[in-house]
Amino acid sequence: MQQYEIVIVLTPLLSDETAKEAIAKYSKTLTDGGAEIVQEDNWGLRKLAYPIQKKTTGYYHLTEFKAPGDLINKLEVELRRDERVLRFLTIALDKHAIAYNDKKRSGAFNKKPAAKVEENN
Repeated sequence: MQQYEIVIVLTPLLSDETAKEAIAKYSKTLTDGGAEIVQEDNWGLRKLAYPIQKKTTGYYHLTEFKAPGDLINKLEVELRRDERVLRFLTIALDKHAIAYNDKKRSGAFNKKPAAKVEENN
């Protein structure tokens, strides 16, 4: 199974509960299709880089998962049909991206560098 990452941008007109419900629907579609969800990250309401359908903000949600390739087409068809979805982007991850995501999840990038001790000679 290939590892993927999908970012979904939902319309800002939704309530928090409705947005979570929409994301849960797509997570269920993935798990029902045989996918294994590695990580989900809700970024919340953020400003868009450019207006989409006269909206300047959107609910962002990132999901990383392992799935067979035919499931991606089914998921993207459902996303295109849903009025609540402004945009989405699905990316197939290579071995370097998978390693980077694993390091990011383990907190390797959030560690502060050790203070350098100055030696007086």
